Amino acid sequence: MSNGRKVLHTVNKSPFERNSLDSCLRLAVKGSGILLLEDGVYAALKDSEGSQTLSSHSGDFSLYVLGPDIEARGLAGKPLIEGCDVVDYSGFVDLAAEYDTVQSWL
Repeated sequence: MSNGRKVLHTVNKSPFERNSLDSCLRLAVKGSGILLLEDGVYAALKDSEGSQTLSSHSGDFSLYVLGPDIEARGLAGKPLIEGCDVVDYSGFVDLAAEYDTVQSWL
C-alpha cells in the first residue's frame, strides 16, 4: 500500500461504529503513522474498544491522537493507551508534511 513511502493513516470513525481501524491496521505497513481524529479518538482511550488492538501494534506504528477532538468529546483527562502522542491542529499539519502520503480510512 505504501510502495516504500511513509504513509500517515487517518482514522475518523469510532471503533464502535465501523471497522475502519481494523482495516487500517491490517493493511498499513510497519513504520506508518496512524492519526486518530474525530470519533476515531475513542480507540485511543485506555481499556476501550480498539485499544487492545492498537496496543498490540505499538511497536509497528507511530500513533497520534488529535487533542482538540478529545476535548470536544468531553474526554480530556481520560487515560490514553501508552505510546499515543497527542497533537494539536498545527501538529496535524506537521504530520501531513512529514509523511509522503496521507491515507484516510472512512
